[in-house]
Amino acid sequence: MRFTHPEPPPSPTTVWPVFLPFAGCPYRCIYCAQDKQTGRDAADLDAILHGLEADLEQALARGRGPYEIAFYGGTFTALPEPWPAAFLDVAARYRERGLLTRVRCSTRPDCVDPGLLADLRGRGLDLVELGIQSFDDRALKRSGRGYTGDVAASACAVVRESGLGLGIQLLPGLPGDRPGVFADDVRRAAALRPETARLYPCLAIRGTPLEALWRHGAYEPWSLPRTRRELAEALPVLWGAGVRVIRLGLPPENTLEGHVLAGPWHPALGQSARGLALLGMVRDKVAESGLAPTRLDVPRRYQGELLGHGGELAGEYAALGLHRGAFRYVDGDEFVLR
Repeated sequence: MRFTHPEPPPSPTTVWPVFLPFAGCPYRCIYCAQDKQTGRDAADLDAILHGLEADLEQALARGRGPYEIAFYGGTFTALPEPWPAAFLDVAARYRERGLLTRVRCSTRPDCVDPGLLADLRGRGLDLVELGIQSFDDRALKRSGRGYTGDVAASACAVVRESGLGLGIQLLPGLPGDRPGVFADDVRRAAALRPETARLYPCLAIRGTPLEALWRHGAYEPWSLPRTRRELAEALPVLWGAGVRVIRLGLPPENTLEGHVLAGPWHPALGQSARGLALLGMVRDKVAESGLAPTRLDVPRRYQGELLGHGGELAGEYAALGLHRGAFRYVDGDEFVLR
C-alpha cells in the first residue's frame, strides 16, 4: 500500500525573527513570559531597529538569504508611531535588494482594523499571526484576554479581507479549559483556512500571574501525556485543511527552561507529537490494508520523527509487526507498506 503524508510542504524560506518583547502590548497576559523567553524585560525599539539594519546589511554583504522577516513578541499593530512604519520601511529596503522576500508580524485579535491593515499592507506587510489562544469565551475570560471568541473569529476575517495572509496561534490548557475545548478550537481554526498555525500549550512560568493561581491550586496545567495526545490529534485536522503547523510548544530557549514551574514542557515536544500523529496514520493504513506488515518505506524527511523522541514509539510499531529492522528510509514522498 502506498500513501503520502497529509502535511503541506514546508516554506522554502528561512524566517528571520525580530523579537519586540512586550512592545505595544496593552497589558501583560496572565501566562505571558516574554522576558523569560528572550532574556529581556522590555524592548528598546530604537536599539532593535538599528541592530536589525546592521545585521541585515551584514547578511546581504555575505550573500546570505533570502529570508522572511518576522516581528514577534509584542503587539505589532499596537506599536506607537512611528515604529510600525519604521520597521516595515527597513524591511522594504532590504526586500528591494533581494535579501528579504516576505514580512510577517504577530498581534492580538482586538488590535486589528481594516484601515490599519491596509496601511501596513501598503508598506510591505504580507502576513499577520493572530494570538487567538482560544475561541472559547470561558477560557478567554478566565485568562484575562479581554475579548470574546466572536471577536477572535472576526479578526481572522478582517485579516483575510485585507488581502494579508493569516496565521493563528492557539494556547491549549488555559485556565477555564474543559475536555473538548482545544479540539473545538482546532476545528474552528482549520475552518478559517489560515496559512500557518502555532500550538503553544500553556505553562505556569515563574513571575507570571498564572504562577500565583497554580500555587494556590486554582490552575492545573495539562500533563505531558495528554498534551502529546491532543497535539497529535490536532495535527491531521490542520494538515487536512492545508495549514502548515510551524511550531508545537515554546522553543527550548536556555533563558526559559529554568523558569517553567509546571506544565507540559519538553524540549522535543514537537518531535514527539508529530511522531505520534504519524503513528496514528500508519495504524489507520495497516487497518485499511488488512496486511500483516513486515516493512515500511519512509520518506527521509520523516526519519527524525517516525519513532518519536528517543525511540519512544518503537514498541507501538513493533505491536503492528514493524520492528526496527522493518524501516527503510527512501527518497521521494511516498510511504510504502508491505
